Amino acid sequence: MIEKFISIEGISKHYPAPDGGKTTIFEDLWLSMPRGEFGCVIGHSGCGKTTVLNILAGLDEPSEGTVIVDGQAIEGTSLDRAVIFQSHALLPWRTVMGNVAYAVSSKWRKWDKARVRAHAQKFIDIVGLTGSEHKRPSELSGGMKQRVGIARALSITPKIMLMDEPFSALDALTRGTLQDEVRRICLETGQTAFMITHDVDEAIYLADKIFLMTNGPGAVLAEVLENPLPKDRGRIDLHRHPHYYALRNHIVDFLVTRSKTFAETTKDHDPRNVPVVRPGFAEPAIVTTNTPIAGQTSAA
Repeated sequence: MIEKFISIEGISKHYPAPDGGKTTIFEDLWLSMPRGEFGCVIGHSGCGKTTVLNILAGLDEPSEGTVIVDGQAIEGTSLDRAVIFQSHALLPWRTVMGNVAYAVSSKWRKWDKARVRAHAQKFIDIVGLTGSEHKRPSELSGGMKQRVGIARALSITPKIMLMDEPFSALDALTRGTLQDEVRRICLETGQTAFMITHDVDEAIYLADKIFLMTNGPGAVLAEVLENPLPKDRGRIDLHRHPHYYALRNHIVDFLVTRSKTFAETTKDHDPRNVPVVRPGFAEPAIVTTNTPIAGQTSAA
């Protein structure tokens, strides 16, 4: 049995409605990932993708249910979970080194300045910003700013790297370059990552597992896709793999058609037993996602 490093167990999110009732963004969501996996959530705007990520980050709380990371229930924010936002969210008065070093010193408060800078420099080098350490955000391109955000997130050696469409505002060439960097880093370090995207090709390239959400309000997790493409896949020859178009067409078909009609056409959907699909292979398997992790004692 695969260990559940991330276990989202029956979470829902409601907001008060003008008529005194409540609006349900998503409900009874069960989702799990093992350590070292790259997961992507994809779905239309309004299905609660960012809310799920914020709950994982500890920036928001579910109306019902719980989230467990590494055997501990999430209760608030933690430096064990790093977030890369859509915007770079850098401190404008700090340099590249200053932004990354600030994160490092926040986690390891007893480290002296030399050790903090040496540790920060390691991750500045990893994202290809060597030589730009003394530049402020106003002196950086959009892609360079996002590189700083990635370096800052990685520098605190998080258990999970959470990404909220971090490349959506970038031009195609820069976006592709940063996707390559994130994929390389995650493969080399075994980093667990959870990402939100609207980009089908981005999800196929980066993710080991793709979670398909139906339309909101009242969204549910409809399917879990296990990426059938090889772990060492490259961007250039991705489309040549025999399972590529089966995977891509399956996702597009879901987003265009089935995400809108899922509730009407799938009356017996069990959120605890979501179909796990490998497009291009056999019929969907059913996975039980409701087995709780023992030992949930404190915040992760």
